[in-house]
Amino acid sequence: MVRFRRVDASVLEQEKQRPAGRQPSPEQVALINKIKTITDESVVYEVTLEGDEKPLTVRQQLLRASKTAGVEIVIRKSEKGFYIAKLTPERKSRRGRKTAGA
Repeated sequence: MVRFRRVDASVLEQEKQRPAGRQPSPEQVALINKIKTITDESVVYEVTLEGDEKPLTVRQQLLRASKTAGVEIVIRKSEKGFYIAKLTPERKSRRGRKTAGA
């Protein structure tokens, strides 16, 4: 059988402390700081992959860092890795379903 115990109503009104979560790695912090320097469409960086890095992993790290930095970026392939730049309407991908108005 379940037991009931009367408690004060203020228990429900207290804010719960959220866990701090996992802190970003120093590499991720460096990516975030580099992405924050992309202020206009003339700033383009080439991200070069080293021997042991997987392209998909680096791409996901770039997207996660851009979300944290609050900067929308576009990622394009290059011969040695990726190009990253600020997302503009001209650079936006046109893949996917057409909008209802088109």
